[in-house]
Amino acid sequence: MKDMLRNKILSIPFAFFLAAAVFFTGCDDNGTGSDGSMGTMTVEMTDAPIDSADAVNVFIERVEVQAQDSEGEEGEWIVLSEPQQSYNLLELVNGATEVIGTKELEPGIYEQIRLILSTNGHSVVVDGTEHSMMVPSGAQTGIKLNINAEIQSDIEYVLLLDFDASRSVVAAGQPGNAQKYLLKPVIKASEKAITGNIEGVVNPADAQPVVYAIAGSDTLASTIADTTSGDFRLIGLEEGSYDVSVNPRVDSYQSATVEDVTVQTGKTKDIGTVELNQQ
Repeated sequence: MKDMLRNKILSIPFAFFLAAAVFFTGCDDNGTGSDGSMGTMTVEMTDAPIDSADAVNVFIERVEVQAQDSEGEEGEWIVLSEPQQSYNLLELVNGATEVIGTKELEPGIYEQIRLILSTNGHSVVVDGTEHSMMVPSGAQTGIKLNINAEIQSDIEYVLLLDFDASRSVVAAGQPGNAQKYLLKPVIKASEKAITGNIEGVVNPADAQPVVYAIAGSDTLASTIADTTSGDFRLIGLEEGSYDVSVNPRVDSYQSATVEDVTVQTGKTKDIGTVELNQQ
């Protein structure tokens, strides 16, 4: 896989997914709560992993949301947070998340969120060598995602951003020491309150398994199982039925699939132990 990342140029466009939002009541015609109290938006980030890199570091300057005005038109951008720091996406796997912003907001509809990335400070580590990553565009105007979130008085709205590292890191130029990498963020946004999770254990753990949640022909979540315990956790899944595919990175083991795993909102489905057979 590392050779594939070094030698193949991936032409992946920005792919932002619109998540379903839970709509609340309790707002007056001006979009403010009838009792004048505020709501809260919290943004958490997680990662769909890449097994061909040792680290993927992304520097986030600001997180902003855009309000909808009383006439339904696009409003001002509001700064949710200013992290001014780098995040290693490969540390945010197997159910781990990082809060990158939280703020009290006036009740109402917030149509978009955007991440303002630095023009530099991004890097990928491949085979122990760190390579800088350039953002081709979007650093100035931000990486925008539609969320259509409605904030209610005294309610915390938690937004989960799944940063797909495997599709966001793009190799360009000639392989070798002069290999160049681009950062083209592919992010899925979902409201945490209306999603569920799948967890389990892969045996043996030293098969170094990657676990995928698949609905139809679409892979909607992935993670690398813990290489010591074999534990895994797939988060941010909408309610529905999934096939859980376990693919070992050690060639002496066979893949396995658990079919028709049902996910319910607000719950974690434990599928137990998935045994991998040797070739």
